[in-house]
Amino acid sequence: MDATLVLGQQGRLVIPAEVRSALGLSAGDRLHLHLTGRRLVLESSQDAAAELRGLAASVPASRSLVDELLAERRRAAIDE
Repeated sequence: MDATLVLGQQGRLVIPAEVRSALGLSAGDRLHLHLTGRRLVLESSQDAAAELRGLAASVPASRSLVDELLAERRRAAIDE
């Protein structure tokens, strides 16, 4: 499905009714917007969270990203 949107004077976009209906969106729903290059990507908060969980799924449970970050920060502090 394709749609052309017009940016309003106050920077507002209206998502066409057929698109809202197809995605199950209603007034008050929160959407996450991020830039990918020069593209705007809108997604539901649930989809954004699922994507982040998917990225983290490849990290082995035995690996501590917190410990790695702390070690990196300690090394940086020593180098300063």
